Amino acid sequence: MPVRYLIVDDEEPGRTNLRLALADHPDWQLVAECDSAAGARTALADSDIDVVFLDIRMPGESGLVLARELARLQAPPLIVFVTAFSVHAVDAFEVHALDYLLKPVDDARLAQAVERAAALLARRQREAYGAALRDYTDPDADRLPQHLHVRSVGRIDRVAVADILWIESAGNYVELHLAGRTVLHRITLNRLEALLDPAAFLRVHRGAIVRRGEIATLASSGDGSWRLTLRGGAVVPVSERYLAPLKAALHAG
Repeated sequence: MPVRYLIVDDEEPGRTNLRLALADHPDWQLVAECDSAAGARTALADSDIDVVFLDIRMPGESGLVLARELARLQAPPLIVFVTAFSVHAVDAFEVHALDYLLKPVDDARLAQAVERAAALLARRQREAYGAALRDYTDPDADRLPQHLHVRSVGRIDRVAVADILWIESAGNYVELHLAGRTVLHRITLNRLEALLDPAAFLRVHRGAIVRRGEIATLASSGDGSWRLTLRGGAVVPVSERYLAPLKAALHAG
């Protein structure tokens, strides 16, 4: 069955460019184009929509107002947010595993968004997606996140920040170490650190962040390097630049 999609953008060139780019994906069927959130509500009420390409900044009601309404549905359509925000302002999308396109839309990035959306629909993940969308559109969403929504191929898993014991860098990903399992999440360690409560987490190495309550013992290896042992037994390297705050945390604990 084709993927039925809706384009919502107040600027006609934006709608046209996106429609022409999506024409390269024959399994995707355009249902309607709208220039406002009000028009989108009508289209959504009249038709079964799988995916909404939603501009965030629109006069009158923003795209986020419509997204917040759709988030109340148990199984909302998937939303691909279209935004002119800089890359530094899209951390929230990545934390909640929501897809987005930066203007001007890149064809390769659009193809990636199409593939991700199709995979979620094939795995019937609209309810899991709905939970991620509700967390993102929560009126208190600007506060530090309480959950991370981790996207793998065709799936979204919800991880409570309170369950994270320590975090390890893996290039453009991080490994979230939980009790008994490790989860790979697509966000850099530096960007994730900015979203964590410093009262709960401490950077101890350029490649590692630990939960303060998990800190057990600190030891020198004799060659000038240091290692930290956590209560669960994990051993984490410690950089010289983070040694002083770590010692202070140990003393306070």
